[in-house]
Amino acid sequence: MLDLQDLDLQLDQVAHKRASLPEHQALKELTAEKAVVDRDLVTADTEVSDLQREQKKADSDVEQVKQRRARNQQRIDSGQVTSPRDLENLQHEIGSLERRIADLEDAELEVMEKLEAAEAVQAELRTRAEAFAGRQAELETSRDAAIKELDEQRAQLGDQRAVVAAELPEDLLALYHRLREHSGGIGAAPLVGKRCMGCRMELAPSDLNAIKVAAPDAVLRCEECGRILVRTSESAV
Repeated sequence: MLDLQDLDLQLDQVAHKRASLPEHQALKELTAEKAVVDRDLVTADTEVSDLQREQKKADSDVEQVKQRRARNQQRIDSGQVTSPRDLENLQHEIGSLERRIADLEDAELEVMEKLEAAEAVQAELRTRAEAFAGRQAELETSRDAAIKELDEQRAQLGDQRAVVAAELPEDLLALYHRLREHSGGIGAAPLVGKRCMGCRMELAPSDLNAIKVAAPDAVLRCEECGRILVRTSESAV
């Protein structure tokens, strides 16, 4: 019975280790941090995309005005315009186009600066996201290796437990399992001296006397905690 209890405690320890691997918490924290970076990266990607479209439009606007200015200048240079009034109007329009080009180029430069800044943020976030992904892969590899080792231990202990449990009566096993469930995982404990090692309480003299005269195969119970009490060479009976 004590061998079974010891194996069950070892199995409980393996299960606890498996559930509380440091990689679990590290991955949880990493996932939360990565989610923030991924969200920010989506925002950055959207901003960069919007600014790229805005820059293309600004480039197009500047080009269109320059082409119009070039056409007007070509008409003047070719001598096609002979009317002084028409020539004056074209020159005036070219001046207006020059000012319009300057304004558009200023706006274009502003968009380019915003785009450059947004791309820098985007690149930094991508680097962080890639670092998170690499760290996540490392943690998952470490976690999986630890889980594999613990599962192998659990399987070995399970095989040993099956052999030990097969030697015990079914009714005794059923009682042991009920006690384990309601007594913090300890259903059977040795009697060391006059003390139950399950609840650490010292038994009364009358209880010790009853244990002394009990049959070797009798199922003994601690009067304090109710656990199955197992006599050993260290028992004071």
